[in-house]
Amino acid sequence: MKKHPKIGMVYGGWNSEAEVSKASSHFCSTIARECGYEVIEIELDRNLPIHLTKHKVDIVFNALHGQIGEDGSVQGLLNILDIPFTHSGVTASAIAMDKLLSCKLFEGADIKTPQKILLNEGQYVTPIDYSGPYVIKPRNDGSSVGVEIILDGRICPRNRWDSKTQLIAEQYIPGREITVSILKGKALCVTEIITSASFYNYEAKYDIGGSKHILPASIPESCTKKAMIWAEKAFALLGCRGVARADFRWNEESNKLYLLELNTQPGMTRTSLVPEQASYCNLSMQSLITLLIEAAQCD
Repeated sequence: MKKHPKIGMVYGGWNSEAEVSKASSHFCSTIARECGYEVIEIELDRNLPIHLTKHKVDIVFNALHGQIGEDGSVQGLLNILDIPFTHSGVTASAIAMDKLLSCKLFEGADIKTPQKILLNEGQYVTPIDYSGPYVIKPRNDGSSVGVEIILDGRICPRNRWDSKTQLIAEQYIPGREITVSILKGKALCVTEIITSASFYNYEAKYDIGGSKHILPASIPESCTKKAMIWAEKAFALLGCRGVARADFRWNEESNKLYLLELNTQPGMTRTSLVPEQASYCNLSMQSLITLLIEAAQCD
C-alpha cells in the first residue's frame, strides 16, 4: 500500500440517515486531507463500483450511517471489489444492525439487555402478555429512527411504520443514558447524555442544543467499569473493527445497567460522541482518522 493511499469517502445514500452521513463525511474528509491523504468524496448510489474504479480508490472510508452502509451490504460489495474499508466487516455489521439477534448474543455472554416483548401486529401494534412501559422500534435501523416509547398504555397504529419494517419491542428502562466508544477493541471513556426528550432520539442526537454530553459521566466507578468492560466484550463478541459505540441505560434506583445496542458506524461529526471521547483521551482527530485508515481491510 502506498504511503498516502487515495481515500474514497463514501457518504449519503437513500435512507433516513443520509444527511447525518454527509456531515460525518465532510468532517472526516477535512481531517484526512490535513493528514496528507488525497480524498475523493463519493455519494452512494447504485453505481458505486463504477465511481470507485473511475477514481482509482485505494481505500474506502465508510462514512455511511443506517441501512445499506451499516448493515453489511456495502461491506460485502467492497469485499467483492477487493477494496479495503474502514470500520467493521460484513458479519459484525449485519449482526449489530439486527437489534434482536445482537441482543440474544449479548445475553448469552452475560451482558444484560432489556427484556424483549412479543407483539401482536394488526391494525394496531400491541404487546402480548405484557403490561407496563415498553419501547417499539425497527429491528434493523439506526439513529433511533422509528422508535416509539409507550409509557401511558396508548396503542400505535401499524401504519406508523412501513409495512416492510420488522418491529421488535422491549421493556422500557427508566434511568440515565450513557455511552462508550471502543477503538480497536479498547474502551475510551463513559459519557452521560442529558436531553429534555424522553430518550436520546434523532433530534436529540443531531439538532443543535438537542443534548448535553457529560464526560466522564458522573456515575459510580463500579458502573463506569462495567460499561467499559461490557462495551469491549460486545465489540469482541461481534468481531468489530476500527471504532464502534455501545449505548447503555443505567437505572440508578436498582443500580442495573443495560446494553441497548452496539453501533458499528457511529457519528463522526465535529460534535459527535466518538470525537469527543477521543479528545478526552488525548487522541486528536488527525490521529483517530489515521488509525481508522491504517486499519482498513477487507474481510
